[in-house]
Amino acid sequence: MHATAVESLLPYILPTEANPAPRVLDIGSGSGYLTHVLAELVGERGTVVGVEHIPQLAELAEGNMRKSEEGRGFLASGRVKFRVGDGRKGWVEEGVREGEEEVVEERGTGWDAIHVGASAVKVHDELVQQLRRPGRMFIPVDEEGGFGEQYIWTVDKGIDGEVEKKRLFGVRYVPLTDAPK
Repeated sequence: MHATAVESLLPYILPTEANPAPRVLDIGSGSGYLTHVLAELVGERGTVVGVEHIPQLAELAEGNMRKSEEGRGFLASGRVKFRVGDGRKGWVEEGVREGEEEVVEERGTGWDAIHVGASAVKVHDELVQQLRRPGRMFIPVDEEGGFGEQYIWTVDKGIDGEVEKKRLFGVRYVPLTDAPK
C-alpha cells in the first residue's frame, strides 16, 4: 500500500521548477517508514510532517528515523517533523523552513500531498481545505451505509480550486479514531 500511495502522490511530491519545496502531510504516520520515504522524495527544500494521535507512536516514528544517518539529517534540517494531533483535522505547521519561504508566500502553507494511513468515516473537509492548488490526497474511506467495506479515494484539487474525488479500489485499514484516553 505504501508503494501504491507514493505512486499516486508522486507528481505532487517531487520538486519541480514550479514547486521546488513540496509540502507533504502524512496522517497516521505510525512507525515513520513512509514518512522517511516521502522525505527522500521531496528534495532538499521539501517538508514532510507526520501526524499521530498516539504520542508513543510519534515517539516511535522519530526514534526509528534517528536510527539512520540520513534520518537524523532529515530531522535536524526540519525536512521531517513528527507531531501529535488529530489528523482528521489535518495540520497547520507554524513557521516555514529555510528555502521554503518563496514557495509558501506564493502557494500558502497548505499541503501539496496528503497521505492518510487509517480509514476515515468520510473525507474530512479540513483536509480538503488544506490541500494546495494543485494537490492530491490519498485516503482510505469507509463505505457509507456499507458492511465494513473501505475504499481508497484520491481527492484532487485543481489549480482553479475545483475538487474531484475518485474511488479507486477496496482495502482494509485500521480506523482513524480518537486518541486513547
